[in-house]
Amino acid sequence: MPATKGSKKSTRKSASQSARGASGKKSAKSARSGAKKGTAKKATARKGSSKKQSGSKRKLNAALMQPMQPSAELAAIVGDRPLPRTQVTKKVWDYIKGHKLQDSVNRRMINADENLKRVFGGKKQVSMFEMTKLVNQHLK
Repeated sequence: MPATKGSKKSTRKSASQSARGASGKKSAKSARSGAKKGTAKKATARKGSSKKQSGSKRKLNAALMQPMQPSAELAAIVGDRPLPRTQVTKKVWDYIKGHKLQDSVNRRMINADENLKRVFGGKKQVSMFEMTKLVNQHLK
């Protein structure tokens, strides 16, 4: 039976076989240099999204922008005027950073002073995620 084209083995040495030398093993140095050369990635340009863009900005959630009245406890920190939730959160963070109330070891924790203890329900320390929940309870 004659051998088919696909079943013949090539007698030519590939580049990786010739780099291995007589022992059949790649040296550590050539293995590293080969790995560095082959892993270079090309920078690709970002393609635009397939959706048509009307040129208008993203719409803000109206509920977040509605002015809300802070409670008396929260008013000691952010003021007594009605503010949107976004501005309330920003003013609370300004207060925390201005009074250095963020925990120095775990930056996600907020150490409460007297004004914040009233807002946090008497807790000495809360996480920043719990803080948002507690502050929102003081808005009407």
